[in-house]
Amino acid sequence: MNATQSTFSLKSIYIDFREITKARLAISVVFSSIAGFMLGIYDLHSLDWTVLLKLAVGGYCMVGASNAFNQVIEKDLDALMDRTKNRPVPAGRMSRVTALIIASLLTIVGIALLYTINPKTAMFGAVSIFLYTSVYTPLKTMTSLSVFVGAFPGAIPFMLGWVAATGEFGIEAGTLFLIQFFWQFPHFWAIGWFLYEDYEKAGFFMLPTGKKDKGTALQIILYTVWLILASLLPVLGYTGRFYLTPIAAIVVFLLGLWMLFYAVRLYKLRTAKAARTLMLVSVSYITLLQLIYVFDKFLR
Repeated sequence: MNATQSTFSLKSIYIDFREITKARLAISVVFSSIAGFMLGIYDLHSLDWTVLLKLAVGGYCMVGASNAFNQVIEKDLDALMDRTKNRPVPAGRMSRVTALIIASLLTIVGIALLYTINPKTAMFGAVSIFLYTSVYTPLKTMTSLSVFVGAFPGAIPFMLGWVAATGEFGIEAGTLFLIQFFWQFPHFWAIGWFLYEDYEKAGFFMLPTGKKDKGTALQIILYTVWLILASLLPVLGYTGRFYLTPIAAIVVFLLGLWMLFYAVRLYKLRTAKAARTLMLVSVSYITLLQLIYVFDKFLR
């Protein structure tokens, strides 16, 4: 094999690994965990970079494993959809067995790394992989309630960071979980809306009413309102060490109104373009929200 072929094969392996672990999604999940970790530490002097690194790598392995298992299970369904047919397994670049080995190794490495932080972190990591792979994935072809089930593993990473920093699951970690839990619904229903026809090819039920109608759009608005309320809970002073100053709460509220505006816009227009915009806004929203929480903690 010459140098060009070697470079090409290494690049192909890297691209396939990136796709089977859904690298962009995994990195955003790791970001949530890091934000939760920063909220969990007492101050910057108590920041343990080794633990943070183990959380980041272990978290990536955890999400990567879930996505790899998902692609092993949904190989034939992925081949039917435009957005997924070029993934390594359905495209035939990677065998199911290879993908299963990768998923299993990522699970072992991820949970082992998280266990070295503390047992609770490893437990929640394992629960996340199990729920995503064994419950959420099979339910996608059966019922729209799959999104509700999928919201549980989806909400774990933000909370996981706090548990990694403190070794405890209390009101603070529960609040972080609640915030990211409510966020899942407008985010995934927006995706389900603008990819409706593609999901339909594989028989996936993603929207609460099963259709791109006012009922679905109304539920998106409702869950966005719940999200805004949940995100403001820390300002009330009942969420332990997870506290939000009044000024930061105003910024969080305005951020929520920004997302609500696009949720209402989807209700009015009911177009794929409006749904895609809401999805992009929701991604920016959760990232900015987490940054506001962290900055508010260390700047006050």
